[in-house]
Amino acid sequence: MYRPNTRRLGALVGAAALGGMVAPTVAHANAVSDWNGYASTAIVSTAGQPPPVSVLSFAMVQGAVYDAVNAIDRSHRPYLPEPPARRSDAKDAAVATAAYRVLVTLFPAQAPTLQPLYDASLAAVADLPRGAKTRGIADGEAAAAAMLSARENDGRFGPFTPVIGTTPGAWRPTAPFFAADPAPWVGNVRPFLVPDVELLRTDPPNALTSRAYTRDFDEIKSVGALASTTRTPDQTDAAIFWQDAAFALWNRAFRTIAADQHLDTADTARLFAIEDLAAADAAIGCWNNKYHWNFWRPITAIREAASDGNPKTEADPAWTPLFDPATPVASPPALSTPPFPDHPSGHNCAAGAIVRTLQDFFGTDRLTFSLTSNKSGTTRTYHRLSDALEENIDARVWAGIHFRTADLQGAILGRKVAGYLHRHYFGPVLKRG
Repeated sequence: MYRPNTRRLGALVGAAALGGMVAPTVAHANAVSDWNGYASTAIVSTAGQPPPVSVLSFAMVQGAVYDAVNAIDRSHRPYLPEPPARRSDAKDAAVATAAYRVLVTLFPAQAPTLQPLYDASLAAVADLPRGAKTRGIADGEAAAAAMLSARENDGRFGPFTPVIGTTPGAWRPTAPFFAADPAPWVGNVRPFLVPDVELLRTDPPNALTSRAYTRDFDEIKSVGALASTTRTPDQTDAAIFWQDAAFALWNRAFRTIAADQHLDTADTARLFAIEDLAAADAAIGCWNNKYHWNFWRPITAIREAASDGNPKTEADPAWTPLFDPATPVASPPALSTPPFPDHPSGHNCAAGAIVRTLQDFFGTDRLTFSLTSNKSGTTRTYHRLSDALEENIDARVWAGIHFRTADLQGAILGRKVAGYLHRHYFGPVLKRG
């Protein structure tokens, strides 16, 4: 457990998405933060991977970086079997090589952009003691090779055909775009941490005729409507705020946390690895559950409530959520209901895993921080890590895109992943003598 600067954790200010790969603009950046910034640009901005796909790529990069650094530092248990390394090996060379090799393998078309960044990183590494730089490069190559080998045939980009429902409660594409899920296969990917995705099975959605369903229905119909008279301006801002690209936003946050806390290279590598690996398994578990339950979205439920068998739910065939192209945003794309089933919430699967892992790493919930969203163009401040999770849960209801139960079940799933990681991975190595 890392002991934080109790004065303040700092501002987790997210820089606007950049067209080219540049170093993260935070103070006290180290090689791990630099290459996380390059990775974010490669994965999200250039490759355009959607959130549940992007987090798998982040996990591969940061897991390899951690193993390369930890092989040298030897302070914690490795994620994968470590390469043989000396304590004098150049960590920065290991970091750059591990990240570069994973990225250029995942995105070979980006080699012309990634290669100069890698060359510049190595040029800045002093070869002290003699041979340390070459050995650091070898450590990074070995860690990257181990990660790439471990993720071969793991189910990424595999075939999957969603079931389009027609009966009450069954998911079907939603207005106004009636788009298809760009990555329905995510739930079939082999997890990074948990031995079986079935360990992450959530409770089912509420029965359509239950009191709990009626309560969720009435809440979102009121506060989540485009023309809601019960949602406050601050709640509207929060809803749009959290629609920023989830894992680009959170990785910007990790970089600033690491800088504000003056984390060294080894602690930064460990923080980024545990966060992205936990978030990756949360996404896998989430998508597996989405298509297991295949539950309809609020826009469908409210417009077609006359068919749900519940006399206490009143249909509104014209009901429109806040997340509609009519709602202005600071950056594209336009808002709409996401094109996959409701239960559980993807954002809250991720937030549950990330917040719990941050709490475990720093040993406290009491951390004041700020986040800036590219989607809303606003900055929001939280005084506890759990405040961000709680607002994320509320925000998806205020957006009109998730029943509250889906948000709560997502957060529970994410925290379950983080708990498994905390019990089984990355523990400190007890030093003899």
